[in-house]
Order: sequence, then C-alpha cells, then structure tokens
Amino acid sequence: MARKPSRTRASEHSPSLVAVILAAGEGKRMKSALPKVLHPVAGRPMVEHVVLAARQAGASRIVVVVGHGGEAVEQVLRERLDTTDLRFAVQQQRRGTADAVSAAAGHLRGARGEVLILCGDVPSLPGRALGNLVRRHRRRRAALTVLTAALDDPTGYGRIVRNAEGAIEAIVEHRDASEQQRAIREINTGTYCANWPALRRALGRIRPDNAQGEYYLTDAVREVLAEGQRVDACLHQRPEEALGVNSRQHLAAAHRVRSAQVLDALMARGVTILDPTSTWIHDTVRIGRDTVIHPGVCLEGNTRIGKRCVVRSGCRLTDVVVADRVTLLEGTVGTDSSIGAGTQVGPYAHLRPGTVLGAECKVGNFVETKKARFGRGSKASHLSYIGDAEVGRRVNIGAGTITCNYDGANKHRTELDDGVFIGSDTQLVAPVRVGKGAYVGAGATITRDVPAGSLAVSRVEQKNIEGWVARKKKKMAAQKKKSGSGKSRR
Repeated sequence: MARKPSRTRASEHSPSLVAVILAAGEGKRMKSALPKVLHPVAGRPMVEHVVLAARQAGASRIVVVVGHGGEAVEQVLRERLDTTDLRFAVQQQRRGTADAVSAAAGHLRGARGEVLILCGDVPSLPGRALGNLVRRHRRRRAALTVLTAALDDPTGYGRIVRNAEGAIEAIVEHRDASEQQRAIREINTGTYCANWPALRRALGRIRPDNAQGEYYLTDAVREVLAEGQRVDACLHQRPEEALGVNSRQHLAAAHRVRSAQVLDALMARGVTILDPTSTWIHDTVRIGRDTVIHPGVCLEGNTRIGKRCVVRSGCRLTDVVVADRVTLLEGTVGTDSSIGAGTQVGPYAHLRPGTVLGAECKVGNFVETKKARFGRGSKASHLSYIGDAEVGRRVNIGAGTITCNYDGANKHRTELDDGVFIGSDTQLVAPVRVGKGAYVGAGATITRDVPAGSLAVSRVEQKNIEGWVARKKKKMAAQKKKSGSGKSRR
C-alpha cells in the first residue's frame, strides 16, 4: 500500500471552495465485484486521483458521495489518505447526478462560496485544470460554469447547446437529444464549478422529466438561467483527460492518459525515458535527474530512484529505494528492498522483501535474495539464493551458493563476516556463521560455525581409478555380443 501523501499546505487552500465527488455509481459495464471508482489507474484507485486533484485545485473540504460499495470506498480512502478534510455522504437511491449532489448538502450547510462538482470515475483530470475552471468561474462572475470538451465522436455524452450569441442555453443528454443536437461536438464532461447558494436553489427545482426518469444535474443550467444568472463554459483543450471510465476499455484508455502525464512530468524534471509507450510508472514514484529508463520498465508504489541510474528493459520494482549511480540490468524484479549507491543488480535477479544492498555491491544473474543485508562491496554474481542472511563487507559468494534457512518449521539466519570467500556450490545450513576473512571451499556443506581466518571444506576425498573407462567399454561390448548371438539361435 502506498504511504499516505502529505496534505497540501493550508495556505494553498481557498476556504470558500468545497469539492463534491460523485462516487456512488455501480459501474455495471465494468462487470466487476469491485466498486468502479476503486479500480486502479496508474497505481491509485480512480477516486483517489480525484481527491488529490481537488486538493491541488485548492478545495478546503471534500465531500465524497458514495452508494454502491460505499463502505469499501470509504475504507480505502481512509487507509490511503489523510482524511481530515474528507466527509462522506450516502446516496441512498441512485436517482441521478442532481440527487447525488443533494445527498452532500448536509455537509455544505453554511457554505457561501464555490463548490466543485467532480466525477469519481474521471482520474486523469489534473488539479491545474480544475484550478483554471475555478479561476474562470470567479473572473466571469458566473453562477455555474461547466467544463466542456470537443470530441470527434461525442456519442453517449451530453451536448452543450448554445444560442446564436454563443451563450449556453442547455445541456442535453445524448438519449434525449434531437438529431441536430447530436451533431454538436462540444460535450459536458460532468465537471462543474458553481456558486453553492445558486446551485442549491436550482437543485430544489429539478424534476425527473427525461427518458431515464432521473434527476439530472445538467438541468441546473436551465434553472440557473431562469433566475437570470450567468452560466459559463470552460473548454478543456485535452479532452482525453476529462473523460470518465465506464468500461474496461475506458479503464485502459484512462491508464494510458494518466501514465503519459506521469512520464511527461518526469521527463520535464530531467529523467530520460527512451520509450514512453512501453513504460509504466506510477505517479507515486520519484526519480532523480539524468536517470535513464529503458523500454518495458514497470515502477510501482513508493519506489524511489536516485540520480544517474540506468534501469534496463524488463525491470519491475515495487516499493524499492534505489540510491544514485545504480545499474539495474534486464529482468530485475524487486519488492520492498533498498539498493545502495553504485551497485549493479541483474540481469534476472530477484530482490524479495527485506533485501538491503549496500554501496558498490553486485547481485548478478539468477540470484534471489530475501531478508538479506549486504555490506559495502559484497558480491553474489550468479545462480545463488541468499535468504535470512547478514553479509558483511567485501564478501564474495560463489555461483550456486544456497543459504539453507528453513528447517520445515522455522527460518534461521546465516552470518558471513567481512572479507569471507564462499566457494561455488556451497550449502550454508543455518543457523551458521562464517568468521571474518574465512574461506569455504567449493562444494562444501557447512553445518557448523567457521572460525575467522579458517578454511572450511567438506568434500569426500577424490579417488582416480585408472583404466576404468576401457574396462567398462570392453565389458559392455561383450554383453552386447552375447545378447545378439542369443537372438540368432531363436
């Protein structure tokens, strides 16, 4: 689970701005037991992206309206975020978007400023876009401002209907629109900024006079205009950021958009990403400048990568802390681990939780580690398993070494002191300690502690039998000839 992100500084909030996030939808087209707004996009549940965007826009209070799976939605947000500014309201019956906003009214008593109405299934709309919407709303002194976008194919979206002067007259849902209105390309994104007293009055007058029999928030446009107040529109220039998620196809599209935003931000801060189309990086990840990310890399969770690192193709890191000047070769997989400066890992190494590699270490191809701590300059270059181990400084671990840490009931630790040399194909049967500067001969099975400066061997003495191969071949030939003569007599 990602760590709870720090709150935006209070000085950046506008005390008059409140956000209402509509997160009560079931999302039937997702065909999932998981509430729609909890499906992850770029490493976060969709609704979490929306909460963070509202904070970035300056909201001092955020009301999340839940319905289907509401307890799960609330639990996830409380686990992942600082929720001191969050309130939760329940839409008992899903009777439309206006009804959902009305469900939040109890948390807006006394509010006299603006309210942002946001959709919990629009994860890619950045906070700066919401900030632009709020500023335009205030500058134009509107009672209601709609965030709109222009689509080549607006099928399924509500259309923005304007009069001859270009002012908004209405928002018409696709199923209720005429053929002429369906030709309009400007659509309603479902995101609004409104003066709360004016919107509250409008909500009280909305009726379910439509094909769905629902209370449409879009009808607030008509009601606000009927009061003689201004309705404005703010056209968002990147329509793909403002679209909601109603299907798995939409989810994939949202992931691509949000990932592109993350990668663009990293490149703007000095990170080289050789192929953004094949690179997946969560927006919780931080990377230092002059680091190079090769194609096919996946970085997740609270991964932190320092400066001047190289992460080659096929690497996947989850909650891994990487210092400066680290090289991760192809296929390296790591979880809940840390890697010291100047260390090289891979190719095809597996760092399991609890791995701590010091500076200038080397963990090579087909090496697996778990709860292992390596001191500075230590190496396990290939084909080894090092688990539940404390490895000192400048230790060399030969190919095929195994720490036998599990006895079938309990895990035990292996300790290799500074300067130890472990020969290839060694089994270290824990609990065991190899003292400082000791050597272990290749092919050994070590079951007892090795004193410092000693050589430990456990091989059976080698025996050479001269002429054995010739005698063996002669015997096999005789057996074959005898077998053949027997067949001929039959």
